[in-house]
Amino acid sequence: MKIKHIFLSIIIACFVIIGCKKETPKNTAPVKKENVSLAISGMTCEIGCAKTIASKLSKKEGVLDAKVVFKDSIATIQYNANAISKKELIAFVDGIAGGGLYKASIKTNEKKHTCTDNCKENCELHTAKKECCTKKDDGKMSCLKNCKMACCADKNL
Repeated sequence: MKIKHIFLSIIIACFVIIGCKKETPKNTAPVKKENVSLAISGMTCEIGCAKTIASKLSKKEGVLDAKVVFKDSIATIQYNANAISKKELIAFVDGIAGGGLYKASIKTNEKKHTCTDNCKENCELHTAKKECCTKKDDGKMSCLKNCKMACCADKNL
């Protein structure tokens, strides 16, 4: 009986010594906070898509905060640039749900002017002279930067 107690005491002592080993702190780089807005196509609903993407992004290592707005199809992500890159975030979103369902790209804040109905007539008249507007691939008219027409004046500030 005494041998059993001694043996159990030794085993417990070994577990305590092994379990209480001092952990060495990890060498971590300082957090470099950056923000990115991603335009996400392929979302069909708020709960199944937007919430799922936000939840998976929030759990991704290097992501500090993630919000997905279904109505705007925009994900706003705050991340540690020392741990993850924009390309990795895009690839991660593209790969959610097995890949192929969602497509993410960096959202730009740049707004391009598309002529109004009133402006379009004048622009179409000037397109041949290349004074005011150009026709885009999708057939819409777009004012040039140096256009002096009233309909384009507010777009070229």
